[in-house]
Formats: sequence, C-alpha cells, structure tokens
Amino acid sequence: MAEATVPIDADAPGPLGARGVSRRNMMMGGALLLASGIGYIRQPQPTHKPIKDDELEKLIPTHVGEWQFLTSSGLVMPPPDELSETLYDQVFTRIYTAPNKPSVALLIAYSSIQNGLLQLHRPEICYPAGGFKLTDTVLSPLRLPDGREINTRSFAASSPQRSEYVFYWTRLGDYLPNSWLDQRLAVVKANLRGEIPDGVLVRASVFSDANHQAKAALKRFMEELLVSLSPRGLQLLVGQ
Repeated sequence: MAEATVPIDADAPGPLGARGVSRRNMMMGGALLLASGIGYIRQPQPTHKPIKDDELEKLIPTHVGEWQFLTSSGLVMPPPDELSETLYDQVFTRIYTAPNKPSVALLIAYSSIQNGLLQLHRPEICYPAGGFKLTDTVLSPLRLPDGREINTRSFAASSPQRSEYVFYWTRLGDYLPNSWLDQRLAVVKANLRGEIPDGVLVRASVFSDANHQAKAALKRFMEELLVSLSPRGLQLLVGQ
C-alpha cells in the first residue's frame, strides 16, 4: 500500500518553514543592500579639492593697475558665526591704495563644499549686522578679460562712522547666482548631477558714498584685478 504524501509548505511554522522565511529575508536583505549601494553611488560628492591655506593669497596680486596692497585690516567682516570653519575654508582680506583714488577693500571668502544646508552668506546680511544702512541692490555688469560680462551686485552702505560703495558676486561651481534663490537653485542643479560644488564670495568696496567717481573707480579696480589674475585665479573667482 502506497504511503500518503504530505505537501510541504515552506512558509509554514517549524523547521522547514523557518528555512523558507530565512530565504525570503535574505532576498529582501539583498534588495535593500543593492538599493543602499545605488543610493550611495548616486549621492552627491564634492567636485573640487580644497585649495591650500596659502594658495588664495598667492593667487591674488599685490598690485592691481594703479592700486597696491596696503594692509589686511579695516574691512567690514561677516558676523563671527558666519566665519566658522563649517562655512568658509578661507577668508582673505586686503586694502589697496592708489594716488588720487579711493582706497579699495577686497574680501574673498572660499568654501570647498556648498550644499543645501551650508551656503555662502551674501553682504546684504553682514553689513546690516555691522550697523550699516543699505540702499537697494542693483545689478552692475563687469567685463571679463575675454570680453564677456558677468553681473555683479552693488549697493551703498552708510553708518555714522563711514560710507562704502560695494560690488560683489558669488560663484557656486560654474554658476554665478544673482540672488539667494538663484544660489539655492545652483546647489540643487549641481546635486542633481551628483556634485557638491565649491563656492566663493568676491566683495570689493570703496570708502566713499555711491557717487559717480566711487562707482567708476571700483569698477576699474575690479576689471584690472580680473585682467591681472592667472588662469587658475580667474577660474577660482568666476568659474569656467
């Protein structure tokens, strides 16, 4: 008489069922591990190595047209929390003087990593924090050595102690955003390409109110600065 056969349910409790559950767990675990690996590969990564501590200073000339380097003090600086190591790798400052022309204060703040949580702060933040009142910010074109133009932002800042006229721009990767929103979008676009861009804030000001002579002198200084930079320095300040 033939023996009756009992179907085996791999999902049933007991030793055989336990092996079935284990196989399912292994398959699910493998799928999760694969998804995790893909996510890690697609995670945005920094695209630029941090510049060396002394490289920024070497890239910026001490003579810019008729102006020459005088000192590294006297500039309006971002509030201390904005100068923390988590925001900027380096902050470079200089004051340049020239005969019969207003002195120019130059500040360059560099960060090797710009992401959605950590971004360059714009001068419209640090000047009011220093007690200055600002005029409306306007776009001011600046000519590059190859004839192209970039849009810088400019405003006048005044306090009981002094007045300044300010030019600045920010670079994130190869973008030159004109506003805080543009800056955020530039980071998002880079992240979608799998990149975490570096960033730089370039700010120059003259110790004068926003009259025609002050504007013209500052614009001349910035164009002379861009002309005098090496290819590496120009790439650092304005991108590709």
